[in-house]
Amino acid sequence: QVQLVESGGGVVQAGGSLRLSCAASGSFSRINAMGWYRQAPGKQRELVAAISRSGTTNYADSVKGRVTISRDNAKNTVYLEMNSLKPEDTAVYLCNAEAVTIARVYFWGQGTQVTVSS
Repeated sequence: QVQLVESGGGVVQAGGSLRLSCAASGSFSRINAMGWYRQAPGKQRELVAAISRSGTTNYADSVKGRVTISRDNAKNTVYLEMNSLKPEDTAVYLCNAEAVTIARVYFWGQGTQVTVSS
């Protein structure tokens, strides 16, 4: 089993910054792709940013230029640096990771709330 634990959410004013972290632990031989999704009330879950094990990144158009995803493979941890936050960024942010166990399986964290006040 693989556990993903997110941290770093909170309440911030518009224009502010937050840094989210997600650490993977448990039984796996390797973590491949990792990513951050978000889900606002009444809306579908959407990809915010993703990063491959080699560091290739992908961002949603709505966050490009304001968000940076990075990872530390030695710590099995992915980070999301968010700047110039807007009220529409308010959502639960969830970490996702592809873990290699006896097969490749995707796991989700429980999520961390980000609230941006205007």
